[in-house]
Amino acid sequence: MRKRNSEKLSKAKAELGQIETAITKIMSGAQSYRIGTRSLSRADLATLYKRKDMLEDLIAALSGGSGRFRRAVPMG
Repeated sequence: MRKRNSEKLSKAKAELGQIETAITKIMSGAQSYRIGTRSLSRADLATLYKRKDMLEDLIAALSGGSGRFRRAVPMG
């Protein structure tokens, strides 16, 4: 069981790194591009941010944490 969790944790961390790289590339203007007859389009930011949030929660859970802390700001 411990080994399985460490494998899941490694995969989740690797995917999180890829998601963060994709977000960075999109933010720098590389949403899509074409070279000759080939083209590439990346996922939209909303989808990437949702996946990033899910992976961060999974990593926290697998690491023994309780997930991300969401701060509430009182209004008024």
